[in-house]
Amino acid sequence: MGMKKRRDSPEEEELNHLMSLRVSPFPDEVLERIMLFVKSHRARSTVSLVCKDWYNAERWTRTHVFIGNCYSVSPEILINRFPNIRSVVLKGKPRFSDFNLVPANWGADIYPWLVAFASAYPFLEELRLKRMTVTDESLEFLSQSFPNFKALSLVSCDGFTTYGLEAIASNCKNLTELDIQENGIDDRGGNWLSCFPEEFTSLVILNFSNLQSEVNFDALEKLVARCKGLRVLKLNKNISLEQLHGLLARAPQLSELGTGSFSQDLTDHQCMELRNAFKNCKNLQTLSGLWEAASIYLPVIYPACSKLTFLNLSDAALLSSDLAKLLPNCPMLRKLWVLDTVEDKGLEAVGSSCPLLEELRVFPADPFNQDLVLGDEGGNGVTEAGFVAVSRGCRNLHYVLYFCQRMTNAAVATVVQNCPDFTHFRLCIMNPWQPDYLTNDPMDEGFGAVVKTCKKLQRLAVSGLLTDLTFEYIGKYATNLETLSVAFAGSSDLGMQCVLEGCQKLRKLEIRDCPFGNAALLSGLERYESMRSLWMSACKVTMNACRQLAKEMPRLNVEVIKEEENDDNHAEKVYVYRSVAGPRRDAPPFVLTL
Repeated sequence: MGMKKRRDSPEEEELNHLMSLRVSPFPDEVLERIMLFVKSHRARSTVSLVCKDWYNAERWTRTHVFIGNCYSVSPEILINRFPNIRSVVLKGKPRFSDFNLVPANWGADIYPWLVAFASAYPFLEELRLKRMTVTDESLEFLSQSFPNFKALSLVSCDGFTTYGLEAIASNCKNLTELDIQENGIDDRGGNWLSCFPEEFTSLVILNFSNLQSEVNFDALEKLVARCKGLRVLKLNKNISLEQLHGLLARAPQLSELGTGSFSQDLTDHQCMELRNAFKNCKNLQTLSGLWEAASIYLPVIYPACSKLTFLNLSDAALLSSDLAKLLPNCPMLRKLWVLDTVEDKGLEAVGSSCPLLEELRVFPADPFNQDLVLGDEGGNGVTEAGFVAVSRGCRNLHYVLYFCQRMTNAAVATVVQNCPDFTHFRLCIMNPWQPDYLTNDPMDEGFGAVVKTCKKLQRLAVSGLLTDLTFEYIGKYATNLETLSVAFAGSSDLGMQCVLEGCQKLRKLEIRDCPFGNAALLSGLERYESMRSLWMSACKVTMNACRQLAKEMPRLNVEVIKEEENDDNHAEKVYVYRSVAGPRRDAPPFVLTL
């Protein structure tokens, strides 16, 4: 029998069709109309390389741009390349800033971008920022400079207060989306909600779950009632169950809901009313929040669970018994986020109740407590047993983020054997250098099983006691890997060398607290220009090696963060990234650009 031909993805089919037309000349207006149907960034980037006509057509028809590193290009270069942008996604600080490894005043200020956009893109409609510095001045400038502005999303940004939100609410007359997630915001009260004009009705997405203060509930209730097209509403934990009932009564059309706190005292009548309000939410697909969830009130959400595809319980310290009662009401669930308070028994319920599950994230309720006693004897947390139980019942699982205190090679091998289609596998054993707790062996064979079995793997995070053998496996078998995160692992420079030599599709490499040194860093000379970035911190890299890298690869930006002056030749934190804009002009004194 012949081998079965692999079916192309929709993106590949789109690209192949366009490439088949490349020999035929088209009038400019026809070619530009064709380009409008090309949606993916990769397909657009590829077709722009075919010839000058295709380059120009792609240039003039692009309205959306994604920039994974705000220092990889300048606003001026972007504007010259694409004159008709309406939507921008922009990321700033390296991802390890989420772990406080990047100083707060490192850079990534949005203001110069906004100034450039105001003159070149006056009809900008959408701005989605991640890990950027956003001041109140920037938000006010934004609100006054783009008359047709519609969507603002701020994720893990810092530098602004609720006064900046007041400017957005007051001035953006056509706003459809205001999404504030996980930001370092100075919360100065909830009066910003009253700044939306009385005639304002366009809001579709409102997420302020990140804010801590009491909100102006009267203003919120009126806003929700006015915006008949509201589909996403995510509340902070200061919204009570009684207030939640009032909001649901005015917005039964919601498809995504973040509930607020679930701990107030309710009468039986109030419980029934809230349950009926959830029952009337016929379109609900995503449910999150449930802060301080009290078991007695969880049944009120059961009537709304039948169509849920995403249940985010990462703010609710549920017990296994609560989860076991909730999940049978969610037959359509594809994504589940929980805290490790559900323990292994809770994950057994996931395996038995969620056959369609595709993504699981298990977060630590207490990430700083390394002394938890695990297992049936009565500790908190999850173990390899819960991981295996999920894999047995959820064979469609392809994304996992799993925080645990212990793991075994056999368990990891069993998980990937049960679920071979993983694209994202992020296993975080929270005790550094932790071996297989049953055999005391390194976790090499477990992660080796991952990369040997999961041929579609794109993102991998490794942890536990690992030798260079793990990285040999990764370099040899992880042929589609794009992002690799490594912490407290490896034996020598050989490990990093194997990865850089073998993983030809690697785009982001993040390393901290590993024994990799100068030879490892310099082994990537031929690879870094094809990658988006490299981060190394608390490794054995010297300033001399960084200078050599910068000298031999002048098109790379090689930055060293030196917050301490203990060793002039030690490169504490190294950030390497490709850039067409050259060295950045706003580096603070502790960032040395080589």
